[in-house]
Formats: sequence, structure tokens, C-alpha cells
Amino acid sequence: MKHLILALQFMTRLPLPAIEADKQDYAKAMRWFPAAGLVVGGCVAGAVWALGRVDPWLGALGGLAAWVGMTGALHLDGLGDMADAAGAAHKDPARLKAVLSDPHIGSFGAVAIVMQLLAKLVLLHDVGDALWLVPVAAAARVGPLVWTLVLPSLHEGLGTLFRDGVGWRHVVMWGAGLALALPVAPWLVMVVPAIALWALWIRRRIGGISGDGHGAGIELVETALLLAMVCAR
Repeated sequence: MKHLILALQFMTRLPLPAIEADKQDYAKAMRWFPAAGLVVGGCVAGAVWALGRVDPWLGALGGLAAWVGMTGALHLDGLGDMADAAGAAHKDPARLKAVLSDPHIGSFGAVAIVMQLLAKLVLLHDVGDALWLVPVAAAARVGPLVWTLVLPSLHEGLGTLFRDGVGWRHVVMWGAGLALALPVAPWLVMVVPAIALWALWIRRRIGGISGDGHGAGIELVETALLLAMVCAR
């Protein structure tokens, strides 16, 4: 239970009690990131369903607000930082780490965040059954488990810490759970290429995974799954 609470504290802005934890506890918390996704997805689905009864666009806006509010825009911040770093490194690869460590958002980051929010807003308008937003958020958070295992750490930090707390058995466990939904939601299989493509892009353009890489990847995998769900309707 401690590791689940830590995962919820890290991945959401829910008011949870403070608990004592060491580095090993934080490392093991990553195993529960998909469970935190279930909570995030449930809140988003509830907002889409409740406000969507008034107007579909209002439901989409409410769902987007719940998504950003539940995560504290943590993953959006990572997306912005990654966009700025990739943009800067296009002409000068040596600037990549310097830009990633800069807390300010540049033009590339601002555009990426705006485009991401617009994409989610439009797709939330057309998702149909809001209940499927729950596995979408959970599936996207399987990504960090995979990226931690297959990619080198870009620098010492959370990525390095998490590596000691997860294994392939945890990926298989969550993957098996998601597979149970495939007969009624075959579009969920798109999580596999989405996670793999992000890992490939990170390896080629950035060279390693970081907290920003995890956050950006979660955002992009969520959007890819929303698109797959809409196209499958």
C-alpha cells in the first residue's frame, strides 16, 4: 500500500497523507504508475460523462481540465522541455542537456503544449464512451516502466532511481491486465507501437531517458490512444 500511495503522490495532485519512505520505496513506487493512471483516467472519464450530458464540448473541456488538474500539468511540462531540447539540439547537439535543465519554456515548448492540449480537447469531444478513458491513462503509464528498462538514463536522477524498482515481470503483469480489454477495445493494442516509437525517438534524438522524457512520452501515448479510439468508432 505504501508504494501505491507514493505512486499517487508522484503522479497526481490528490491530497494524500505524508508517509515515511526511503529510496527503495520510491523506486518500487514506479510499479504502481499504471494504477495511478486508473485513478487519473477515472476522474477524467467522470468529468467527460457528467459535463458531456450538458454539451459534448463542455464535457471535452471538463475532461481536459480534470486531466491537467489531476496531474498538475507535470507531464505537459516534460513535453515542453523535451520539445525545447529537441529544437535546440537540432542545430547544436551540445545544448541539449543545458536546455533540459532550464526551467523556462521556450517557443518550441509552448507550441508543443498548445498543440497537445488542442489535440486532447478535440479527441475528447469524439471519444464516445468515456469509460474507456480509464485504460487509456493506465496504458500510457506502462510506458515509463518499459522506457526505464530499455533506455539508458540521460543523467542521475529519478530515472536512475526507478531502474532498481521495476522489472519485466511488472510490465507483463500490467500488459496482461490491459490485454483482457482487447476483445472489446482492440484499439488498445496501439499502446505497443506508441511506447516503442517513443523509445526509438528518445534513443536517436536524445540519447537517454529522463523525467522529462517520461512525462512527454506519457502525454504522447495518451494522445495516440485517444486517436486510435476515435478512429475505431
